[in-house]
Amino acid sequence: MSAEPTVEGLAKELSTYLDTNRINQVRRAYYYAEQAHEGQMRKSGDRYITHPLAVARILAELKLDHQSLMAAMLHDVIEDTGIPKDALAEQFGEDVAELVDGVSKLTQIEFRSRAEAQAENFQKMTLAMAKDIRVILVKLADRLHNMRTLGPMPYEKRQRIATETLDIYAPIANRLGMHSICTELEDLGFAALYPMRARYIRKAVEKLRGSHREIIEEIRGKLQAKLEERGLPGRILGREKHLNSIYNKMKFKHKSFHEIMDVYAFRIITDTEDDCYRILGAVHSLYKPLPGRFKDYIAMPKANGYQSLHTTLFGMHVNIEIQIRTEEMEQIANNGIAAHWMYKNEASNVTSVNQARVDRWLKGLMEMRERADDSLEFIEHVKVDLFPDEVYVFTPKGRILELPSGATPVDFAYAIHTDIGNAAVACRINRNLASLSQPLQSGQTVEIITAPGARPNPAWLSFVVTGKARSSIRHALKTQKRAESLELGRTLLKKSLKGFGTKLSEISDAQIQAVVRHNQVSSFDDLVSDIGLGNRMAYLVARQLVHGAEGSDTATVEEAQPVDGGPVTIRGTEGLLVRFASCCKPIPGDPVVGVMDSGKGMVIHSDTCSRLPDDDEGRTSLTHLKWAKDITNEFAVELRVELERQRGIIAELANAVAKADGNIERINVEEQNAKFSVVSLVLHVSGRKHLARVMRRIRTIRAVTHISRVRH
Repeated sequence: MSAEPTVEGLAKELSTYLDTNRINQVRRAYYYAEQAHEGQMRKSGDRYITHPLAVARILAELKLDHQSLMAAMLHDVIEDTGIPKDALAEQFGEDVAELVDGVSKLTQIEFRSRAEAQAENFQKMTLAMAKDIRVILVKLADRLHNMRTLGPMPYEKRQRIATETLDIYAPIANRLGMHSICTELEDLGFAALYPMRARYIRKAVEKLRGSHREIIEEIRGKLQAKLEERGLPGRILGREKHLNSIYNKMKFKHKSFHEIMDVYAFRIITDTEDDCYRILGAVHSLYKPLPGRFKDYIAMPKANGYQSLHTTLFGMHVNIEIQIRTEEMEQIANNGIAAHWMYKNEASNVTSVNQARVDRWLKGLMEMRERADDSLEFIEHVKVDLFPDEVYVFTPKGRILELPSGATPVDFAYAIHTDIGNAAVACRINRNLASLSQPLQSGQTVEIITAPGARPNPAWLSFVVTGKARSSIRHALKTQKRAESLELGRTLLKKSLKGFGTKLSEISDAQIQAVVRHNQVSSFDDLVSDIGLGNRMAYLVARQLVHGAEGSDTATVEEAQPVDGGPVTIRGTEGLLVRFASCCKPIPGDPVVGVMDSGKGMVIHSDTCSRLPDDDEGRTSLTHLKWAKDITNEFAVELRVELERQRGIIAELANAVAKADGNIERINVEEQNAKFSVVSLVLHVSGRKHLARVMRRIRTIRAVTHISRVRH
């Protein structure tokens, strides 16, 4: 067994790119973690601290900043030793504590399902959850070391961790352009899941490599000679095929092992972009390129920042795959996003052009905010913006739901089931009550609270973003409108028939059908619904039902108007088709009348409202209403208060309203002059008696000179 790695060995490696002050901070984190994990052992029998140290070493190879390395040392402290986040923040600063907390949160999410869709959502959610990209980098290093030391684990756990690695963490490393970590995770995962297949492929590769060595050397020699002949700089590397990719090509592309291995792969690393294209010309003059196999990822980089020229040549009776790239592209291809820290730390040795290119790539990948930290600039928060258009949230049972950006709990409710959406009344986000209109964020657990008989609110249409929620709400509102228009129409028709001295039950079916035909509607319900919507007059339909459809049309309006059938009772909770006029703001106790508004139902006005028709004909179309006895709802009312100006008077006014159990919606001060002010006050009351109580309270304020109710 090799000697246990030490913090001094790590410090030596760090001294190549970090200053002493920062290395000491990393050292301090190591001793803190060593103390916290005292007495804990790994399955292999090693002290637990060897794991955080190894994770930090992996990050040191990527030349990550000191905060990432400190987080690597401390990444299991919150999880395993019960030391709270606050204690870490006190010791090592808020940034490091946030990183450790982020890694702990990712560790807690159990990978529950093997389903591919879930796996993909899981990758995206993992990325979206980490507000700082370094959380992911620490987690990837943690996973890489766990995969390297998977041996002593029980079989089931090995299988679970390997599956999770292949489904989640290797694709994330790939998404971040970290090729070397991605391929190592893939090969370790493959070997853990399929040890026999991995052994067989490894042996076959070694055997084949032995027999092909001469051809490989000959091709390399010819390529080298061609570059020298043209005076082009470039080092030529042979490329290994990875076990996992060989297996996947055999499995999914149905290629034989020899078909895959008959391709000879080389990589040429050069100095500048210009050299890349020159070398491409040189190798094309040496061997014939295969048509359709050339890719220029320098001009058009991949989403994860990868840049390279790819070409396939035919020579020596075999296919030769060649990748051509600069040193910097090689760094980015292997270390992806982590290469950024390398360039940050070596700012003095890297040309500004290269720096600009790395920054440009990162800008495309995420939003960045930087701050100066001593002599070097360090990343403060690198917000992942890889999936800006989606959020990933959990149901209380742990299912992951993918929703578009800006989605609200109402969208979430409809995404689960239409019935849940329709009956939603409130929600909990991360177990705390929250607003139904609040946009969701990735990683939240959302629980919808429903109530029997609840109905969608038309206001939801102003903030939902998913098509399903929008169409479901519209459908539910249409159904609700139909039910309400039928109910209101029936009430108004019965009232009109009462004026004619008859009841609906006394009208024959034949008579009803004749009226339906005469009005050219498909059913009596449609006719009644039209009355409720304000598209037809109740007393005209009633007259047709009483006098017969044909004869009634010849009667004049005066003859047609029956005696008043008594007022209709309103409760104030009628729903979509009964609205209270905003001009006169009627409240329970006010004498009120209903005006039918074509297609929208009934609008209730105070009977002294100036907006009501003056002429007799107009007045006949009004419906007389009365208030129900036990109304508990609140209604808006506007007051105009004139008062002497003095300090604190608005607070006194608000206090008086509150003492009378009034609920203020809006206060608007319209200043008159230096001595007097006029205040417009919109408040909610339960009726006239309550309003009188509020007004009495306001009158007791000495500064108030006049108070009146406003009706526009």
